[in-house]
Amino acid sequence: MMKFHSESVPHTSELHLFVSDLKRSINFYVKIIGFEIFSQSNDTVVFTTNGKTPLLTIEQTNTRRAYPSTGLYHFALLVPERKHLANVLTHLLSTGYPLQGASDHSVSEAIYLGDPDGNGIEIYADRPSTQWSWEEDQVVMTTNALNAEELMKEASGVIEGLPENTVLGHVHLQVSDLKEAKDFYQKGLGLQIVSQFGHDAIFASYGGYHHHIGLNTWQSAGALPPKERSTGLKWFSIVFTSDLERNKWVEQVKNFSNVWEKGDDFYTKDPSGNMIRLSLKK
Repeated sequence: MMKFHSESVPHTSELHLFVSDLKRSINFYVKIIGFEIFSQSNDTVVFTTNGKTPLLTIEQTNTRRAYPSTGLYHFALLVPERKHLANVLTHLLSTGYPLQGASDHSVSEAIYLGDPDGNGIEIYADRPSTQWSWEEDQVVMTTNALNAEELMKEASGVIEGLPENTVLGHVHLQVSDLKEAKDFYQKGLGLQIVSQFGHDAIFASYGGYHHHIGLNTWQSAGALPPKERSTGLKWFSIVFTSDLERNKWVEQVKNFSNVWEKGDDFYTKDPSGNMIRLSLKK
């Protein structure tokens, strides 16, 4: 299932968050979620699951995100197999950390929780794409209760740590105007709209995935972006398959937003102020 997060398909890859208490967040992301520390400085920590590839960065800030605002709804960690999700659930239950929900989305099974600053986190496993249902170009996604009892049959005891092939499966954002956001991601960055829930949520992807990006206005219609350096999202990255492909979408997204270059990467912001790093596979 990692084919939708491989060199052959553009995909979400890495995330950078602002947090209000670095020590508390390190404890959470290592002991509760199961990351390894990749590198660390006075105000920033980079996490990995394989010891080689950065996946999540957290950075100390003194500004708390005010609500309502645009920004992160949740980021989603995709584990390679169902048995890994069972092990994650076993571990989370052993810690006593409060979960916010568990769902069967037909295309995937998912567990939800929040970090100490309220940043939403989904940990999920995909069902094989051959089992997904499509109605023309729209994938069928549901929100039913997770059959945790059935899932737990695949667990192999309490295993701390995320599997090394865990990836940033998707990023779900709060936006102020859904049509503006749809135009930006579809026409500016080349994602395909694969699901729409009423007038307030859209899911988009590359290469036939169920979604790399989720967008909603459930609590953020007409809202402003958070203040600079507020707790929550600093940026997330989309990795492109080639320089040629990235350059194509860098030029296209300039019709919708400013683009700036920093090191080997380009950055832009969607109409709701969510920052995106446009990268190449390293």
